[in-house]
Amino acid sequence: MDFTFEMIGRLVLASVLGALIGLERELHGRPAGFRTHLLVSLGACLFVVTSIEFHRLYANTSGVGSIGADPGRVAAQVVAGIGFLGAGAIIREGTSIRGLTTAACLWVAAAIGLSCGIGLFAISLFVTAISLAALLLLKRVEGLLSRDTYTSVKVWSDDLEGQLERIEQILQECRLQVLTMSVERDMTAASLRLTYQVKVTSRGHACGIMDAVVSVAGVKRVRID
Repeated sequence: MDFTFEMIGRLVLASVLGALIGLERELHGRPAGFRTHLLVSLGACLFVVTSIEFHRLYANTSGVGSIGADPGRVAAQVVAGIGFLGAGAIIREGTSIRGLTTAACLWVAAAIGLSCGIGLFAISLFVTAISLAALLLLKRVEGLLSRDTYTSVKVWSDDLEGQLERIEQILQECRLQVLTMSVERDMTAASLRLTYQVKVTSRGHACGIMDAVVSVAGVKRVRID
């Protein structure tokens, strides 16, 4: 495959389709946006186009002996190599993790680039349409669903007798399920630092936790992550 209009078309289509997915991420302020997805898809396409050219030039098609060049090997390395970009897009904030969707988008953008490079244009367009529908439409569906949320409640308090039981009672009254609990006791200052990992049915319930815990005598500070 020499440098022809067909090769240009494959590279351009991969860039456009990758950019469409990246545009949605860009509008939502994600770290990997328009340019990143475009370059991932374009680079993946170029890897495949180059691999096909390697096969055309060096493969043994005589039917005698080994083939000598496998065009699928480069594509396989793209699939493995895209992982480092996806890992860089994932951010941990307290007990929550952000960036998984962006990492998945980078993975799909690489796959779209590969399919454009091999000439599967219809499939590339179809996958792009499905990806955009999932990003734009299913987000609204997720907003309508009632789902569990996990959060961290940190409490600084005076070291009073029965304080742990009183705070746990408040959490139960707020309809929270305590998953784990850690206690740090300062004997010199006679203070406690309690950390609860809890499950709530919605963020709306979490808004009332702080006022409820602060109302307990001896509580000095409350933080919800």
